[in-house]
Amino acid sequence: MLSNIGVPGLILILTIALIIFGPKKLPEIGSAFGKTLSEFKRSATSIIDEEETIETNKEDP
Repeated sequence: MLSNIGVPGLILILTIALIIFGPKKLPEIGSAFGKTLSEFKRSATSIIDEEETIETNKEDP
């Protein structure tokens, strides 16, 4: 989905965000977004590891 945006689309989105939120709020929003993505990735990795552990335990007699 995001691969279809391209550079002009990203510039447009960033410009609109700058107009809406202002230059002082953008770093805070970016930081919060980054922390959210990091936590999501950590949770997804944890779930995958748990599933692999369960499958490995089922295969062992």
